[in-house]
Amino acid sequence: MSKWNLIINVGRCENCHNCVIANRDEHVGNEFAGYSAPAPAVGDSPIRILRRTQGSAPMVETTYLPVMCNHCDDAPCIRRAGDAIRKRDDGIVMIDPVKSRGRKDIVRSCPYGAIVWNEEQQVPQTWFFDAHLLDQGWDRPRCQQSCPTDVFEAVKLDDAAMEKKAQTEGLKVLKPNLATKPRVWYRGLERWETCFVGGSVSAEIGGVVDCIEGAEVTLCQGSTCIARTVTDGFGDFRFTNLTGDGSTYRVEVTHAYGSVWRDCTLSEGIYLGELRLTRSGAADSRGGVDA
Repeated sequence: MSKWNLIINVGRCENCHNCVIANRDEHVGNEFAGYSAPAPAVGDSPIRILRRTQGSAPMVETTYLPVMCNHCDDAPCIRRAGDAIRKRDDGIVMIDPVKSRGRKDIVRSCPYGAIVWNEEQQVPQTWFFDAHLLDQGWDRPRCQQSCPTDVFEAVKLDDAAMEKKAQTEGLKVLKPNLATKPRVWYRGLERWETCFVGGSVSAEIGGVVDCIEGAEVTLCQGSTCIARTVTDGFGDFRFTNLTGDGSTYRVEVTHAYGSVWRDCTLSEGIYLGELRLTRSGAADSRGGVDA
């Protein structure tokens, strides 16, 4: 049987909040019998945009991550709520607006923090995939319909086809260790989960400090070379998709004007600043920078 899934393209989100606004426009003050109670004008939104900022000026990377109900196949909220929450044959998880009244404990049952409390109606609520619109013939939820950068892609496939699509396209889910079998997938999630290290290479030429294009930059961990690159026209370089687990790396730069190295410990993405080439190849006086 075909079931609904949502694919989120992480790198396309620009934090415009159109999805959040569209959801509020659809639900604030509007009751959809059998689907949801009216959402309050003030309160937490079932769709949220998380932000992660790494590095420092002038090399800063900001990533936005839309999060909402994952419509898990093994949903903890269902185990907690009993008949107050059900999972439809098409994969959508629904909180009954009548049976869930007064059940604030349901909010705490979601390990993703995707269920919000409607204080006015005294009911827990979540993003229910705009099932009321899909049941009327819509082929997409409001978040997709309103997004100007095509962040969202609703697809209805059987489980085997969806699993194949996930493997082929490298789709991932949030917190896979929870084994809840989410139906919200992310393309490019490594952008949210990994770190970068970058810097700017310069040298003193004829008494003038200038950026160096084409310098060879090597990233090493212990005695192992992990990656190589060259500096661009502004003397900048960047290594991406690194694990921010406190690992220590060494950045080595070589060029006809000299060489320099810098150590760094990554827990978040960092900008090493200016790395000045020296003829002797001695370590930069600021070597061993940690972050």
